[in-house]
Amino acid sequence: MAGQRYDAIGQGYASHRQADPRIAAQVWAAVGDASHILNVGAGTGSYEDANRDMIAVEPSAVMISQRGPQCAPVIQAAAESLPFPDLSFDVAMAMMTVHHWANMRTGLNELRRVAPRQVIFSFQEAVHDALWVFNEYVPAALGLADNSPLEQVVDELGPCRVEVVPTPFDCLDGFATAYWRRPEEYLSPAVRAGISAFARLDPADVEPGMAQLERDLASGAWQKRHAELLELDSIDSGLRLIISI
Repeated sequence: MAGQRYDAIGQGYASHRQADPRIAAQVWAAVGDASHILNVGAGTGSYEDANRDMIAVEPSAVMISQRGPQCAPVIQAAAESLPFPDLSFDVAMAMMTVHHWANMRTGLNELRRVAPRQVIFSFQEAVHDALWVFNEYVPAALGLADNSPLEQVVDELGPCRVEVVPTPFDCLDGFATAYWRRPEEYLSPAVRAGISAFARLDPADVEPGMAQLERDLASGAWQKRHAELLELDSIDSGLRLIISI
């Protein structure tokens, strides 16, 4: 499922989805000094470390084709059926991917099978969906990740801790909530193409809202309605790091 989805919507993904160094620092602090790491649903290679012993798994040929030479070696496979023996790795990572898996429970069980520790970058849906861009402009995007609620990820993973990952106003990783203080970025079709919450929708569910956002920015209505956001350097947009213990 994830592979087919990103074969369809993943063109140009690497242009707008790059690792943000502040988020990466939190991720790698959670990974610690593990020596052998698996990155599942690795996409174009964000949050990989060229100085680590890593192997990536990604189901989409389109995403694999955008991986640079600095990325980890990649195997085309799905999270639900990892082609590795039990406990082959020290840590299994999954960065912004579990909400795309066809069977999240099976995928998480596979992560637990191949590594004693797991580090998962995901989001808390209620906080994520509260962002203005969804509620005010693209309500059709609400609830698209309801197949993998954070609470279920935590339950399936077992003992773990959950960290809030702040979203900086100038975030380099162009996920759905990255542009909370840069609303003009959502007007770009290329930016939206890298955001599955928009790319998965029919254009008829997105374009009217974007037209309204453009009018609101031109009139100053958006700036007036969200003046408090313009004073902030970061927010909690629902990003969460789930770390097994």
